Amino acid sequence: MARPRANNYDDKRRAILDRSAELFSEYGYDRASMNKIAAACGVSKANLYHYYKDKDELLFDVIRVHLEDLLQVVEAADQPDLTPDARLRELVAALLEAYRDADAQHSVQISSMRFLSDERQSALKNMERELVRIFSSAVSAIAPQLAGTTMLKPVTMSLFGMVNWHYLWFRSQGPFTRADYADLVTRLIVDGTRDLLAQPAPVPKRATARRK
Repeated sequence: MARPRANNYDDKRRAILDRSAELFSEYGYDRASMNKIAAACGVSKANLYHYYKDKDELLFDVIRVHLEDLLQVVEAADQPDLTPDARLRELVAALLEAYRDADAQHSVQISSMRFLSDERQSALKNMERELVRIFSSAVSAIAPQLAGTTMLKPVTMSLFGMVNWHYLWFRSQGPFTRADYADLVTRLIVDGTRDLLAQPAPVPKRATARRK
């Protein structure tokens, strides 16, 4: 007979995920053993296995839950009826806010997904692609001339580069807020894409002196 779940099963599972993300981020996936995770979570190793059968499953859930949280926040923030600038700004602000207190999970997503099986990586990458699709749609609204071109993906991924790596330098107590950075990223995309793919002006030929 299966062991019944405790009433706080989901809360404990989430606490294990959060602490595991911190350990994976601090020590690396290879060096964060199940023994170390159990000790950090204040549970026995046997109790940890009640929630996760192995470290692979634990890593998968850390990233999966993180991506689900991001998708939920971004989908709720997406408002195609807004002006293109305002829509993109809302999406960027929502993603930056979702990253608050999630540096460890974000770091694990970037550095440790490669340790998972191809099947599990594929499932997670599909979630990442959905995030990209939403932002790509917003970028297309900003710069319609990029829609259907090979330039749209590099621009969208450049946007993610600005947002995804901000945790390396951003300080919550600093003078530059998340709202400020959302404004900056939006302005860089709006201004930076304005003339992309525009026909370059012809370069005037230099007049050459006639030889005698």
